[in-house]
Amino acid sequence: MRRSRKPLSTFVGSRVRISLSPQCKINSTMSILLKRCQIISAEDNSFADILIENEKITAIQPNLNIEAEKIIDANDFYVIPGGIDVHTHLDMPLGNIKSSDNFETGTIAAAFGGTTSILDFATQSRGMKIYNAFELWMKKAEGNSVIDFGFHMIVTSLNDDDLYDLKKILQHGVTSIKLFMAYPGVLMVDNKTILNALEFARDNGALICLHAEDGNEIEKNIQRYIVNGNTGPEFHVSSRPAITESTAVEYAINLAKQARSPIYIVHLSTADALNKIIEARKNQIPIYAETCPQYLFCSIDDLNKPGFENAKYVFTPPPREKWNQEKLWEGIQNNFIQIISTDHCPFNLVGQKEIGKNDFTKIPNGCPGIENRIQLLFDEGVNKGRISLNKWVEIISTNPAKMFGLYPRKGTIEVGSDADIVIWNPKKENIISAKTHHMAVDYNLYEGRKVIGDVEFVISRGEVIIENNKFVGKKGRGVFLKRNKIQSLGNK
Repeated sequence: MRRSRKPLSTFVGSRVRISLSPQCKINSTMSILLKRCQIISAEDNSFADILIENEKITAIQPNLNIEAEKIIDANDFYVIPGGIDVHTHLDMPLGNIKSSDNFETGTIAAAFGGTTSILDFATQSRGMKIYNAFELWMKKAEGNSVIDFGFHMIVTSLNDDDLYDLKKILQHGVTSIKLFMAYPGVLMVDNKTILNALEFARDNGALICLHAEDGNEIEKNIQRYIVNGNTGPEFHVSSRPAITESTAVEYAINLAKQARSPIYIVHLSTADALNKIIEARKNQIPIYAETCPQYLFCSIDDLNKPGFENAKYVFTPPPREKWNQEKLWEGIQNNFIQIISTDHCPFNLVGQKEIGKNDFTKIPNGCPGIENRIQLLFDEGVNKGRISLNKWVEIISTNPAKMFGLYPRKGTIEVGSDADIVIWNPKKENIISAKTHHMAVDYNLYEGRKVIGDVEFVISRGEVIIENNKFVGKKGRGVFLKRNKIQSLGNK
């Protein structure tokens, strides 16, 4: 119900001042009025007040003179749509262990970093029915996630029963399918399966997400290293050279062209693979790509660590030569890379990655990052002039929403959209460290890095969940995101 119009409280300088009605509790769902907002969207910047009621944005205009139960002055800060991380692996089983963040700890960490929605991966193990996999992941997330969540479906087979189940989960709003060209015998599918999946996606409004590495060539490299006694973490990197990615990307492009279906390449890591995508897009082939902070900020130079520290960098694809980073930034600037996700898949160094201390093939692949994505991209991207504020919002929120069927419910600040809003302090300093982060993992890839720019408030569907550097939401408040059919971002 719209509140009666009464004069608002006054505000003090650039410091956030909050006014609350006496009867309100800080954690309850309430009407919120954001005053003096500098709203940063993917397209432009504007100044206005924002009214939030019943989980939605209900008014955006200058000088709103409406009483609300909670008033926040956002002067001197940026007001942006909540971040969307479309590549996470929470509570993911791997043999006898699981990724160290579950849907509660992982989404709390995400919220501290300004992310208000995630897309995780429900995995069809060999022999499992696709719908059963979807139900299993729903049980993991429901009642635990503190922010809104959805799923991609990892598919390892595509028989008639699988196709029936895919149509069934599409009706539930799972509109993206992930396939692997790597990990033979576990996740890898053959080219016929990829082609059939692309044709299914084309005809049903879905999108194929592809892990593009030449799994057979990598397996040959691995066996050669193991036979020769080369078992340290550094050989994980050597076994997956850049050519194994670029070759797979090129093949994926040809399959997408043959099927006349869009394709989305996950965690792009090399300039060579990016060049394949640039060429394809210039030829009007609808291919899209994400990269991740670990490929923009980490390199093979980081492998010069004492003892078993190298195992922190056992993720797939592996870190590359540092010169690739500049090429990836150019790809972001020129819209050849549309999204930055994290591929957040954390395993503790002690007790989990140590499983592979004498054999790099047994080190759990993956790294943490869900909490630091937006900070890193603001500090290195915006502060250093690599990207504009608008491009920053585009790659962390708006493009993910558009690409994966969430826009305009998510990824934008508009009347009628979900009230997922981050109040961002561009001058707030933070030293990234495993001692202070909220991810349930015992290391941080960016340990000791100073970043300027961090959250002041995080609002998820009209509820403040991060305030004064504290989590003030509640476990299980996140809801499942039923997504629309996929619409192309275009080839701009």
